[in-house]
Amino acid sequence: MEIDFPEIIYHTIYITTKICYNVCKIATQGEIMLKITFLGAGSTIFTRNVLGDCMSSESLKECEIALYDIDATRIKESERILNAINKGKGGHSKITSYVGLENLEKALRGANFVVNAIQVGGYDPCTIIDFEIPKKYGLRQTIADTLGIGGIMRALRTIPVMEHFARVMEKVCPNAWFLNYTNPMSILTGFMQRYTSVKTVGLCHSVQVCSEHLLESLDMKDKVEGRRELIAGINHMGWLLEIHDKNNVDLYPEIRKKAKVKNTAEKHNDMVRFDYIEKLGYYCTESSEHNAEYNPFYIKEKYPEFIERYNIPLDEYPRRCINQIHNWKAEYESLTTKDTLDHKRSHEYASHIMESIVTGKHYSIGGNVINTGGLIENLNHEACVEVPCLVDGSGIKACRVGKLPVQLAAMNMTHINVHLITIEAAHTKKREHIYHAAMMDPHTQSELSLDHIRSMVDELIEAHGNWLPKYTN
Repeated sequence: MEIDFPEIIYHTIYITTKICYNVCKIATQGEIMLKITFLGAGSTIFTRNVLGDCMSSESLKECEIALYDIDATRIKESERILNAINKGKGGHSKITSYVGLENLEKALRGANFVVNAIQVGGYDPCTIIDFEIPKKYGLRQTIADTLGIGGIMRALRTIPVMEHFARVMEKVCPNAWFLNYTNPMSILTGFMQRYTSVKTVGLCHSVQVCSEHLLESLDMKDKVEGRRELIAGINHMGWLLEIHDKNNVDLYPEIRKKAKVKNTAEKHNDMVRFDYIEKLGYYCTESSEHNAEYNPFYIKEKYPEFIERYNIPLDEYPRRCINQIHNWKAEYESLTTKDTLDHKRSHEYASHIMESIVTGKHYSIGGNVINTGGLIENLNHEACVEVPCLVDGSGIKACRVGKLPVQLAAMNMTHINVHLITIEAAHTKKREHIYHAAMMDPHTQSELSLDHIRSMVDELIEAHGNWLPKYTN
């Protein structure tokens, strides 16, 4: 399968590299300072990873870091840890915190890059609502942050906040890149790219670790180094379309054989995706606990034995939230025993993207972008797709993949239908489109009647109260 690299990249390499070199040179001479704004900086561990990575980069360390959150306590915790990392890296960065909507414009003003990692409504009350009300109707979920009724509601309460960010960015940092890490990735990124002028790309951890995790779980660690792969599709359901070892040997025949044997012989944590390999022919990016709720196949009232057969952890995300809340105090205390902290650069894309745009150095990512011109030919052209992208001084350029195998495109389209209708609901504020999105969700429609879907949506909207804008009938 061939990827078409945009011709414009080769025409602009010299110019953009020279421009970005000069920008970087000026910044290091102190005439201007690169500014990175982090929205949702109360998410301390993720904030530490991304901004610690920036402080570890020679091209980015001379920067202003603006932390923004609505929780004053959590942002202070993040600032304390980041100051310790900054001290360990030589103290090159300037770190400032901003709390509350009244300080959003200050946090964003003049930013070159904006990282978004917010969660609107938190675990209590909104995640609890997303799980408990559907459960009353017999609809069980595992994660509920990407698709399903939980993903729809999360999107609807997050889009108004992100749209507000966008309007402020259009005013005070119109040329900044918006790096979105918040789920549901395809819906939120798709909204930003279609209904705002902000330069946006969606980023997910699952692309980087997909094939390495697969090979290691099948005792094929010797094939990891030097492997070549192609991943494309949509977020959390990007497909590992090709994988070859360093000698260009196709690894899929061995993978398919070993995955079937492992699923038959033992219980493990990736049984749904291994079943995908057997039934659909390909592995996908996001975990089995996620993918168990992305389709009508595995969580079924009529077949309760599937939960044990495929080792599906129902209510997994609420358990994780409870554990994180319970363990955070001890983890924070362990991180603040020293005034200076070391940081090893992580696998997160964000700092590498910033570095490439600032210096002009080329870098490749799996990014979430609008399917303009049919980057994936057999998916909707308004969809937000996850495809290989090239990054350099001119920005982020998506690459054309061509057609997916028809069964994989069909799986993706069951998600895209929900994505597009949810975006329409958020844009128009029409309650009927929330009904439509829930009706099109593959798991929801396989378990509930249309009348029960409408009743469940109404109850969810009422329970969310002011976390949602008003939707008209």
